[in-house]
Amino acid sequence: MRKAFFASVHGRVQGVGFRYSCKIQADKLGITGWVRNMPDGSVELYAEGDETALSSFREWLYRGPSFARVDRVIASYCEPEGCFDEFYVRFL
Repeated sequence: MRKAFFASVHGRVQGVGFRYSCKIQADKLGITGWVRNMPDGSVELYAEGDETALSSFREWLYRGPSFARVDRVIASYCEPEGCFDEFYVRFL
């Protein structure tokens, strides 16, 4: 059964490869969706996949890549959209 969540990640998460590391993790876990930088310095994302993969991905968000510093993750589960065939890095 597919599930989904929307998350906002705060801390030092821009300029440290967070989005591309996020894509690598998502691809490894078979997660679809997207990630993008926000003007306030946070990163937001939408992730969709099976429950086990999403749980692992969400845990990874609290660590991020080695140069990141994650202060907090605000995530909420939502209905899967089912319209993504891979995980994308988006640009504003």
